[in-house]
Amino acid sequence: MKNYVNKILLLSAMVVALGCTATSQVIVRERPNEPVYTRPIAPSPRHVWLEGGWVERGGRYEWSNGYWMLPRPGMVWISGGWRHRRGGWAWVQGHWRRRF
Repeated sequence: MKNYVNKILLLSAMVVALGCTATSQVIVRERPNEPVYTRPIAPSPRHVWLEGGWVERGGRYEWSNGYWMLPRPGMVWISGGWRHRRGGWAWVQGHWRRRF
């Protein structure tokens, strides 16, 4: 019984730890400027362009270029953007959302 309780406690601690890291954000005082780059030609007329965005790596933001992708059926792409947070700005990643 004691071994079972220890496993439950360990699993609970892991879930809490993963939840905390998944919601952490890097806050910057000034939003960085988006770099200028050339959008490549679409591979087909069906492809949609997913805008580039900022990716948190090692406590700072690095730019990630956009790319072409086939759309997901019944979904629409929501672009990422800067959101004002206490103490500065944080990047919110783009994501797919169900079409209404």
